[in-house]
Amino acid sequence: MYDVTAADSIVLTYEPVPETQVVAGRPRVGSAELHELDGHSVGVWELTVGAMADVEIDEVFVVLFGAATVEFVDEGRSITLGPGSVGRLSAGQRTIWTVTETLRKVYFA
Repeated sequence: MYDVTAADSIVLTYEPVPETQVVAGRPRVGSAELHELDGHSVGVWELTVGAMADVEIDEVFVVLFGAATVEFVDEGRSITLGPGSVGRLSAGQRTIWTVTETLRKVYFA
């Protein structure tokens, strides 16, 4: 558990994105769960440069650093993320994350 920490310097555990999700490049995903609150997870998530497909869970997040575009496959729209972006994802949304600068976010899911 963390009382106070610099979210941009938390050491994350990294894994390659599964081949079935890779759209472009060789992205890696890093994460660290910081706390559980009433059955919800609070943590830090990072995606390196590249593109991946995903199916989202219910989540609220704040981007700390990086740049990405998130395409909502079934909705025909996309959003651009950068430092300070605050977003909400809904369970079941199919997305494609295209990261041009490693993106790190704090999430509540």
